[in-house]
Amino acid sequence: MDDWISAACLDLGISPPVNIPEILDLARDAAHNVERPAAPISTYLLGYAVAQGADLTEAAARLSRLATGWVAQE
Repeated sequence: MDDWISAACLDLGISPPVNIPEILDLARDAAHNVERPAAPISTYLLGYAVAQGADLTEAAARLSRLATGWVAQE
């Protein structure tokens, strides 16, 4: 996967994210506690927030807490 990340970042002209495990943890939390499609959407939103200036670690932790406490609306 490291090769894929490097190639994708090179193709997009960006630097690799600092902490891949944080991103994967967020995806896991969203998939298991919200629903599977929430994983890619959550990681996209994390990237968007970081692009807007948010700290990666803080934003990932906030979204993971939100996902693990999520109770679906009936």
